[in-house]
Amino acid sequence: MTIRGIGLHSGEPSTVRFHPAEGPVRFRMGGLEFRPLASSVVDTTRCTVLGHQHLRLMTVEHLLAALYIRGTWEGLVIEVSGPEIPILDGSAQEWLAVLQGFPPRGPQPQPVSGTIRVEGGRSSVLAQPAEEFSLTTTILFPHPKIGYQQVQCPPTQLEELAPARTFGFLHEAEAMRAKGLIKGASLENALVFSDHSFVNTPRMLHEPVWHKALDFLGDLYLAGRPYLGRFIAHRSSHRLHVELAKLLQN
Repeated sequence: MTIRGIGLHSGEPSTVRFHPAEGPVRFRMGGLEFRPLASSVVDTTRCTVLGHQHLRLMTVEHLLAALYIRGTWEGLVIEVSGPEIPILDGSAQEWLAVLQGFPPRGPQPQPVSGTIRVEGGRSSVLAQPAEEFSLTTTILFPHPKIGYQQVQCPPTQLEELAPARTFGFLHEAEAMRAKGLIKGASLENALVFSDHSFVNTPRMLHEPVWHKALDFLGDLYLAGRPYLGRFIAHRSSHRLHVELAKLLQN
């Protein structure tokens, strides 16, 4: 199975090929293979970036979220040509569709052994022991079409999060491009907000917080295995997600 597209931030073309293979899920770039683990994250500025030797792979979170939702932890090598995972439509639904061709495989979920909390300013992520997996995600933006939003999984099923797209604001676009980011962004792969409204049409009510939950799942995948526990992400970021995944990985 082969997927082609452009990177959200690099704007460069990229090709992703999926190969059945024994062992844990891993990426293959330039003849080298490496696992998607929190200990390999080298940057969390607006996306999650993995590093291995001289290689960097940007914006892995949507593909990893699809792997998490599908329950695929083993039996797959993901070959990437290009500096970034393609953004496609800005969500995880196309990746999830590809993964339907590969059976869920992986270790049994491990219980979270104690309360873990990571904070930064007004943002936090929390993991607590529980008999089942659950996720509560909240966001708060001073925008008339966003404000405070929350999603709880369950009752929302993880698969329902997959179509939620990355989102951004017109007033940030120029500054982000000046930093070399969002070179591949468009109305085809992001939900965009003007100062007072939407620029394009949302796919669902509360799409921003659903996408934040999707990002959390992608970053939690970097812990290296599934966990049972109660997870709460409040106004969180890739940096906090990855810090939590590092603590779980260890």
